[in-house]
Amino acid sequence: MKYFFLILLSIAFVFTSCNSEKKSEKEKIVIGSKKKSSPEFDLGKKLFKGKGNCYSCHRVDKKSIGPSITEIMKIYKEQNGDIIGFLRQKKDPIVDPDNYAVMKTNFARLEKFTDEELKAIAFYMNEVTAK
Repeated sequence: MKYFFLILLSIAFVFTSCNSEKKSEKEKIVIGSKKKSSPEFDLGKKLFKGKGNCYSCHRVDKKSIGPSITEIMKIYKEQNGDIIGFLRQKKDPIVDPDNYAVMKTNFARLEKFTDEELKAIAFYMNEVTAK
């Protein structure tokens, strides 16, 4: 009887642990998004925070190592800039050009992105800062 109780308690623990893990994964997806999800937004967010590793230097509303997404998109909109052209190294930097050398180290990673992936990142950056 004692072992039965321990087994039952262990099973209950496993099920509650798995459920809380699933819940936290869902919460992670929602945190920080200001817009309803769309396939392009979700892809852009995933690439920005994952494969692109952009989030290690850029936050939505505050300067980190690099300028905030809000600042970047504000300047690109004001100057009618081409952010995808910049990420493809076809356009000069217009946001914080003094830190361009730091950003330039990331271009090797960005060269592997498809045009669709870069458009999704730009879409995410635009949407997350839209008011």
